[in-house]
Amino acid sequence: MEKFTTLTGVAAPMPLVNIDTDMIIPKQYLKTIKRTGLGVHLFDEMRYTTEGEEEPGFVLNQPAYRDASILIAGDNFGCGSSREHAPWALLDFGIRCVVSTSFADIFYNNCFKNGILPVILPQDAVDHLMDDATKGSNARITVDLEAQTVTASDGRTFTFDIDPFKKHCLLNGLDDIGLTLEKVSAIDAYEAKAQTQFPWA
Repeated sequence: MEKFTTLTGVAAPMPLVNIDTDMIIPKQYLKTIKRTGLGVHLFDEMRYTTEGEEEPGFVLNQPAYRDASILIAGDNFGCGSSREHAPWALLDFGIRCVVSTSFADIFYNNCFKNGILPVILPQDAVDHLMDDATKGSNARITVDLEAQTVTASDGRTFTFDIDPFKKHCLLNGLDDIGLTLEKVSAIDAYEAKAQTQFPWA
């Protein structure tokens, strides 16, 4: 998993509340177990017409936000079903950070396991960043995980809280497999000892 330290990029404003995981990645795209290739279907039903053409009014189809790496979202982002394809689709598009006033618990935890930083801030802070994001590609926002800050293009800085263990994992690029591999020497020692003590096992 790619480390997350400091991110400076374009932020796309999405002021909708209760964006659920089916809106993020519709159910018909859940057949794959690959983490790549889902970005093209991100927000599929809002992003494309029924004929498959791009909806020009949708934020990620606008030239200023095609390379957005940060999403400023409304309350309760990622609610609905627990599909891990939702953070896969966001990451495959290029979104590394989502800022909101709240997230659904399962989605929130899935983000950390896939290298995405979900940032929870008070409503006034999200409103400021949302307004900043409407300025387009010239307004770049900086997210500093080590300092636990989000800085708007006007220099205003907001501090966020994060679980120390989740922070450690993101800073070091550790998903569940990476955490296990950190203990590989202890695992090898245990297996060698077990083979000696229980050769019949």
